[in-house]
Amino acid sequence: MTLETWMLFVATVPVFMSTPGPSQLLMLSNSLGSGFRRAVFTAAGDLSANFLQMLVAAVGLASIVASSRNVFLAVKWLGVAYLVYLGIELILAKPAPGEPRERSQRTSSSLYWQGFLTSAANPKAVIFFAALFPQFIDPGRARAPQFAALSATYIAIDGLFLCGYGAGADWIGRRLRPAAHAQLNRVAGSFLIGAAVLLGAKDIETR
Repeated sequence: MTLETWMLFVATVPVFMSTPGPSQLLMLSNSLGSGFRRAVFTAAGDLSANFLQMLVAAVGLASIVASSRNVFLAVKWLGVAYLVYLGIELILAKPAPGEPRERSQRTSSSLYWQGFLTSAANPKAVIFFAALFPQFIDPGRARAPQFAALSATYIAIDGLFLCGYGAGADWIGRRLRPAAHAQLNRVAGSFLIGAAVLLGAKDIETR
């Protein structure tokens, strides 16, 4: 893989990330509710799942993922139900007047697994990586180092996007008065339900 090919990959990846998906909406929600510093664990969970999906694509197991449709559909809909549950929980929450935002924080492990499960519940990601990466790999060179370089680049770009969404949401959340805490919960809950809708709209089959 030449430098020019790698730069083309760097320019291509943001195109796929230009429209917010379930992981981005989850990052927005958790940054609003718990602050950016803690929502970073959500990004870490999402990127961990992405890394595992890339490994599956690298060893050529995308066809197995596609053939295991029923199993992965069950995983996906469990993820959808989980996000809807969290969203409704936030929307219906009634904090006391003036309650500080910090009291609504979830644990770091909870935020991590939210990010991981939301990303892992999208089995189409494996097929996406299996279809995208070969377009930038030079078949005349060792494939493993090229795949590793593309994976690291994708994770870095995705991480920057997630952190950008999270930092922006946190900036807005910090400027809301404590009295607006309930409204903040409703917005965050709506983001979670929106993430569930986007995740539910995804399919294993490529179009």
